Amino acid sequence: MSAKQANRQAITLKGSTALVCEFFRYAVNTILFQREVYPSDDFHMVKKYGQTVLVTQDLALENYLQRILLQVEKWLLTGSVTQLVLAIISKDTRTPLERWVFDIKLLPPQDESKPTTAKPEAEIQSEIRAILKQIISMVTYLPVIHEPTVFNILAYTNDSADVPAGEWNDTDPLAIEASKSQQVKMRNFSTDVHRIEAMVAYRYEE
Repeated sequence: MSAKQANRQAITLKGSTALVCEFFRYAVNTILFQREVYPSDDFHMVKKYGQTVLVTQDLALENYLQRILLQVEKWLLTGSVTQLVLAIISKDTRTPLERWVFDIKLLPPQDESKPTTAKPEAEIQSEIRAILKQIISMVTYLPVIHEPTVFNILAYTNDSADVPAGEWNDTDPLAIEASKSQQVKMRNFSTDVHRIEAMVAYRYEE
């Protein structure tokens, strides 16, 4: 009798979308904690991706993020969203200080007539873990923020995106002037469906 081994099927669009939304939730929490947008007491530790990550206990913030991620999930499922940005801005002057940018690319579908190997979930989690660790390590060389800050989440969508009335509006991109901006390209991660490329731009004035 010949031995047969079933190949693990490639992740579905729905499964990949869930992974991307989950990553974005933990990435936003990590940035808000590390950049002290919210007090450290507002966060608690949870185990995720084989490491400890900090998640907000602020119910208003948690509900806000949940609302955003529910919409992002819908856009991911229809291939409508191309970029998510977490912008940190001065509370008093509304000056953009940092833009954490996550480009979302939809990978071409695999040729079903050819044998393919699904990307192992452990490898995906390892890539996500590396990005979160990089966010944490960046605190050592990003400029110290000496003023109260707030944040905004921006979503860049294509023209066909279904945008709920009253919940999302066209807005200022909160860009940092090119002459005062430094950029750092970060690590990326991919599933069999999506590729997420990250970078941070920050205000730098001598």
